[in-house]
Amino acid sequence: MSTHDRLIDLLERGQARFRLIDHAPEGRTEPASVLRRHALAQAAKCLVVRVALGRRARRYVLAVVPGDRKLDLAGLNSLYAGTEASFATREVAERLAGSVSGSVVPFALHPDLDLVVDPDLLVHDEIFFNAARLDQSVALATTDYVGLAAPRVENITQRAMTAAHRTTETTITVGN
Repeated sequence: MSTHDRLIDLLERGQARFRLIDHAPEGRTEPASVLRRHALAQAAKCLVVRVALGRRARRYVLAVVPGDRKLDLAGLNSLYAGTEASFATREVAERLAGSVSGSVVPFALHPDLDLVVDPDLLVHDEIFFNAARLDQSVALATTDYVGLAAPRVENITQRAMTAAHRTTETTITVGN
């Protein structure tokens, strides 16, 4: 059974409130969000990360963050008390996710993947992600996602620095 079929089966068996959105093939978060017509912050950006835990020990993590944020690799590494965190190779990520890069779903469907989701994604009523295909996406009720995926919820994004923060930070730095 393909990852796409497994996903749809999981959503249907779990009686999730979802809809499928067909669109031109796209795996990049921002253009896919435009095609799906939703705010970038509602996109579930899915990244497979390798966390080194010591000599020859490692853990793979499916990190899911809002589409308008960047993953904080150092923060994710700290969650696992790792020695280093890096993006998994494309080959490893696609094997663990069961789909091509750009179409990874926010569910840990492989036993070697831990699922960690940033809480800022979960503030929306609905989230969007590619359905293990580049030409189809899912709009899913967030409460149903949390119920089905049972993710570990942790702050794993870098905070965007606004112009006001930069100005304040500069003033503080200059004043010291």
